[in-house]
Amino acid sequence: MQRSVNPLQWDIFCKVIDNFGDIGICWRLAADLASRGQRVRLWVDDGSALAWMAPLGCDGVQVLPWSVALRPADLHSVAAAPPDVMIEAFGCQIAPEFIASCVRIQGATDQISTSPLWLNLEYLSAEPYAERNHGLPSLVQHGPAAGWTKWFFYPGFSAKTGGLLREPNLAARQAAFDRTTWLHAHGVEAADGIKATLVSLFCYEPPALAALLHQWAKSGINSKPVQLLVASGRATDAVLAAAQQPNEYGRGQLSISYLPLLSQTDFDYLLWACDINFVRGEDSIVRAIWAGKPFVWHIYPQDDGVHSVKLDAFLDMLGAPPSLRDLHHHWNAPDAGAASHRPWQPSDLTAWQQTVSGARARLMANLDLSSSLMEFVSKNR
Repeated sequence: MQRSVNPLQWDIFCKVIDNFGDIGICWRLAADLASRGQRVRLWVDDGSALAWMAPLGCDGVQVLPWSVALRPADLHSVAAAPPDVMIEAFGCQIAPEFIASCVRIQGATDQISTSPLWLNLEYLSAEPYAERNHGLPSLVQHGPAAGWTKWFFYPGFSAKTGGLLREPNLAARQAAFDRTTWLHAHGVEAADGIKATLVSLFCYEPPALAALLHQWAKSGINSKPVQLLVASGRATDAVLAAAQQPNEYGRGQLSISYLPLLSQTDFDYLLWACDINFVRGEDSIVRAIWAGKPFVWHIYPQDDGVHSVKLDAFLDMLGAPPSLRDLHHHWNAPDAGAASHRPWQPSDLTAWQQTVSGARARLMANLDLSSSLMEFVSKNR
């Protein structure tokens, strides 16, 4: 495992907007940096999800509350161990009293000769702007840190961006994964993968869900029964709501299992265990890529429709064949009748698997996000 000879103090700020994707990404990043010998403080306004997302915590990561204002005791800890790197995740704007404290420390002591490197970690996108804007500086014009520089850091899918979150031991963990044991431990009867096609479902509330469940109940996937493993939360609510529709399912070729809240480790295992993965948001799409299985992405819907451009850019990056594009557009359509969709063909899954395997290999060749951050910090501090 990669270790740092001279560990730095990283302070990551996160505000939980909804759906826990933001805290999920920040926790993975914090834990990954800590695994490489870095010291991390994660400031979050709602860390309750970490109780099930990361129940064991992580050595080297300190989780601190960030409400209206930081507590005096926490500011004292900042003075005792000033940050080398400050990250505001997804433009959340670092707590102003934290910035002021860093400025006071810099002015009152010669413990540090430079200001902390200040990074704005942006949202993930395959759109061209991610490459154009990655690593650009912005001079801070106002406030106690006027004159400091903030850098924009874009994760992404090319070598011209900051890359994707990927732990150094990911390949070894996947090689050691016992699929059958994990499935049996979670009550999945078709653990040998022969009796049914295993499909994971982690989604919002797609209008196309009821029709797809009906299709699976009637004919399965390529005439093979479907065992659907539904994630806790909105995905479970969506499936239960779809049960109120005229289409009947839950019998015939479809069986449904409702999963409890899963830790990030078990969520990875779920994706590795299934034959097809339906995922949503930013963190899980990266995990689906690393799982190397055919997947369908439910992108976070936005009222102005800009998510459609983001989805198409992602499909272009992926090199998705027409059948996979068709299913993505159907799955992400604002109403069930907005996009046509035909039943899956055996050749579809073969083409999708080839697409995902190729994309995974290309992306694995890029520098991962933590390595990119550490390299960027080394060059710019």
